[in-house]
This record gives sequence, structure tokens and C-alpha cells, in this order.
Amino acid sequence: MSLSAAVRSTLRAAADASLAPGQQAYMKSAMPFLGVRVPEVRRLVRALVRDLGVSSPDELVPTARELWDDATHREERYAAAVLLGLRPLRGDLSLVPFHEHVARTGAWWDHVDEAAHRVADLHDAHPAETAAVVRRWSTDDFLWVRRLAIISQLGRRDRVDLDLLAEVIEPNLADPEFFVRKAVGWSLREAARVHPDWVRSYVAGHELSPLSRREALKHL
Repeated sequence: MSLSAAVRSTLRAAADASLAPGQQAYMKSAMPFLGVRVPEVRRLVRALVRDLGVSSPDELVPTARELWDDATHREERYAAAVLLGLRPLRGDLSLVPFHEHVARTGAWWDHVDEAAHRVADLHDAHPAETAAVVRRWSTDDFLWVRRLAIISQLGRRDRVDLDLLAEVIEPNLADPEFFVRKAVGWSLREAARVHPDWVRSYVAGHELSPLSRREALKHL
């Protein structure tokens, strides 16, 4: 049995059909759910990979692509995201097009926010190349690609490149989209955990939406 088949079988065995309608409604998802909570998807997929002894990118990447592109239920896409976060694939610059593909085809906050963690890994492993990528994304026509650029440094704490953060926020300050404005505020709020004075100065010197401003200053 292939890894992708094993993942699908494992997810279906763990499914609770009573959960699925609520999950689908909460995510406003056209794709149905099986009824497996996200933490359980993560646990099951990691355990399966460990038990099968799969560690090669040559197997993990095609499996992730198959689970993502051929998904019939949303948990399969969550499983693909789990595979992309495994140690052998972290910081792999060749996966940039896949992360962008996730944002374009997933086109919702759960998928994009998970992909942001993978781009954060890329910032650490390949800072110059990744900075160039997120600068390009920050002016993309598609809001979910722009959101990915804005939140791509979440979790980096004292490693945040503040100049880059300002660069990717700048083209999006006037964007009326809720999920972009939320991303701007969220990225600044996270930066404020380590750089509060910088964030205060940035907010004071720029015209942010009320939502972005409120989020940025939430803990200051």
C-alpha cells in the first residue's frame, strides 16, 4: 500500500461522521470533511510516517501533492500539510511553488496559515531567496498569496526581519479585504512581542485600517 493510500485509509478509519457537518460549516468549505479533528490528523499522519519508516523527500513530496490535488475531503489536505512540515522537507527551497499552489488552490485561512509556517522555515534556511519570494507575493493579485507573504514570519520572534516585514505590509495597507487587514495586524502584534517600540513607531507613522491597528496594539 502506498503512503497516500495508507493516509486515506487511516483517516477514514478515524472519522466521526457526526463531526463532519459542523466542521464543514465552520470552515465554509465546499469540500466535505470526514470528521477528524486537525490535531488528530497530525498525530495519525506523523505516527503513520514513523511506523512505515518513510523519510525520503522523493516519497514525501509526491504523496503530499497527491493528497492535496486529489483530495475528496479536507482532512486529506490537512494531511498533505503535515507531510510538508516533516523534518526532511523543512526549509526546502524547491517547495516554494507548492506552498504558493496551496495558497492559490486552498484559498482559505486554515490552509494559508499552515503554509506560512513552512515559509517561516524557508526564511531561516534561505533568507535572501525567501525574502525575494515574499516581496513578489506581497503585490500579487490574489489576496491569499498576499496574506501568505504578510504572515510568513510568524513565530520567528527575535529572528524577524523587520525591514522585510515593513516591505510586505506596505503594498497592503489600503487593502479592504478582511483577511489581509487581519494579517497585517497579526504580523505586527507578533513582532511586538520582541520589538514593541518598533511596532509602536510603525503604527504611529502609517495609516492602518482600524482592524489592523487594533490587532497590532492588542498587547501593548
